[in-house]
Amino acid sequence: MRIAVYVRVSTRQQTESQTIEQQLDRLRAHIQAQGWVLPDGNIFRDDGYSGAALNRPGLDRLRDQAAAAAFDRVLITAPDRLARKYVHQVLLIEELERRGCQVEFLDRPMSQDPHDQLLLQIRGAVAEYERTLITERMRRGRLSKYRAGVLLPWTRPPYGYRVNPERPRDPTGVRLDPAEAAIVAEIFAEYLKEGVGLISLAKHLYEQQISSPTGKAHWGLSTLRGILTNPTYTGQVYAGRMHYRPARMRRSATHPLGQPHDSATLVPREEWIPVASIPAVVTQEQFELAQTKLAHNQSFASRHNKAHQYLLRALISCGVCQLACYARTVPEGHYGYYVCTGKDKPVQNRREEKCPSRFIPAQQLDELVWKDLCDLLTHPDMIIHALERAQGGHWLPQELQACQENLRRGQVSLRQQLDRLTEAYLSSIIPLAEYQRRRQELEQRYNALENQAQQLASQVNHQKELSGLVTHIEDFCQRVRTGLAAATFEQKRQLVELLVERVIVTDSDVEIRYAIPTSSGSEHVRFCHLRSDYFNAPHLVGAADVQISQ
Repeated sequence: MRIAVYVRVSTRQQTESQTIEQQLDRLRAHIQAQGWVLPDGNIFRDDGYSGAALNRPGLDRLRDQAAAAAFDRVLITAPDRLARKYVHQVLLIEELERRGCQVEFLDRPMSQDPHDQLLLQIRGAVAEYERTLITERMRRGRLSKYRAGVLLPWTRPPYGYRVNPERPRDPTGVRLDPAEAAIVAEIFAEYLKEGVGLISLAKHLYEQQISSPTGKAHWGLSTLRGILTNPTYTGQVYAGRMHYRPARMRRSATHPLGQPHDSATLVPREEWIPVASIPAVVTQEQFELAQTKLAHNQSFASRHNKAHQYLLRALISCGVCQLACYARTVPEGHYGYYVCTGKDKPVQNRREEKCPSRFIPAQQLDELVWKDLCDLLTHPDMIIHALERAQGGHWLPQELQACQENLRRGQVSLRQQLDRLTEAYLSSIIPLAEYQRRRQELEQRYNALENQAQQLASQVNHQKELSGLVTHIEDFCQRVRTGLAAATFEQKRQLVELLVERVIVTDSDVEIRYAIPTSSGSEHVRFCHLRSDYFNAPHLVGAADVQISQ
């Protein structure tokens, strides 16, 4: 019996108080009592991850290895350790059992008995209700304290302020940091000068050798915008200024996904909650003038310039420095290029050295990528091969049937040998010790064949899923390629945004990363937009749209 365990705690405080070790101790004691063996590599743990989401590294590794039939049973202390939402519990249990892996909870061992299944549903619903209730009570409690003016909405104070270290959320303990407050006042005063923008402001601070809030020599433009738009510097603290939603775009296709935070959008000013009055750094008039200038300058941002057509706009990355590329047209000759942002001035890219990459001719690269995309859709065999490789191998139906038949014959032969061995013992042909030794050997061989049969069954299901994806991909390519020859620029751009995740250019080498939809639900959704689904509901992400590189 191949055993694995999964343990989880929601907060860092629980991790530090060793509650996760207590779960492991209970699981190890149960495994030892059953006479099983638990390899260290079969312990999957998530320290400080909420059970309300499925994006957990330990859980992901558990699901990946279960898909490869690496173990037969997973032990967990309670259902809410697996997931807080009942629908997530059902999803995970069904997925693991479909892979031939049984899920067992110590608090209440589950079976297929209707009473046990009902109990699991009730416990999952109660855990989800409890979490929702606690979250709502905490939210309303915070709102009540905000309105009463006894709780700051900060996790850390804005640049230029300090708080009482013993009561960091107490509004009465907020005070100015003289040096940082003077820098904030200079930022507002400099920005309000004629002809000064965020880039020239960052350059001014660098020339004055004023370090950023994180201690860097160059100030980030987003940091400066955050200071200039923060009404706290007028002397009034507000709560509820931002509404947070799941991020819809990946930070960079050349960097790991990581743990990005949600995206913040500003709510209408009348919905803000005034919390407390604190020492001001700038006047209300200065703040309003800064907001007007920011809005005016933003309307002239280069990203709004659509005078020239670029098929791969916002899809190019530099393979030398891993930064994104922007499109520009040289006035002399009207030549279009994709240019790495690492070639900008240090005040813009916050790097001391410029990227040595060359300008990328836009027209040549657009034509190259479009031709390759058309070839890919016309000959989808390359997509299918990449999908099979990504899904862990390819089995032909006749090979599957042959393997299943061989395993069946082996199991029948071993059962016959066990029967003959038992008859020989009952006829006093062999002694008891010899009978026990031979029977143990035969049972071990039989268990090994049974494990192979389970792994093969998992691969059979895997092959069925793969066949369904292949059928949809072939159908999608057939439908799309009929209009490739007469496609307008807008149609080409729409198709490129759907199918091309990123184009990485390294000198003369071009790498095209495709994202092919594997379900009808993902045919109209860009791959980068699926990130929020990956965090919140991975089972809805069109079979994790396959990526292939050219």
